[in-house]
Amino acid sequence: MLRYTLMRLGIFVGCLVVVWGLVYSGLAPRGLGDSNGMWIILLALLISAPISFVALRKERDRASAQIVTKVDRMKANLEANRSQEDLADDAARAQGQTS
Repeated sequence: MLRYTLMRLGIFVGCLVVVWGLVYSGLAPRGLGDSNGMWIILLALLISAPISFVALRKERDRASAQIVTKVDRMKANLEANRSQEDLADDAARAQGQTS
């Protein structure tokens, strides 16, 4: 998951540098008033999102598989804990009824 996040951040930073160069060279429009920095960041986000979606598909699938594995393991651990609690509760009730 960290690898995917770093790759996505790298694509965004690359787009940010390219957009910054285009805006300051005059090839892309500048923002209104003092909004130039925000304009550059928003434009870089807008450009990097579809690039990341296409370029990082395999890495996203790998990260998703890791998350599913972790969630399944957590569910199994919770179920094991529940069954242990149920067995302990049943044993305590059985002892209470025989006494």
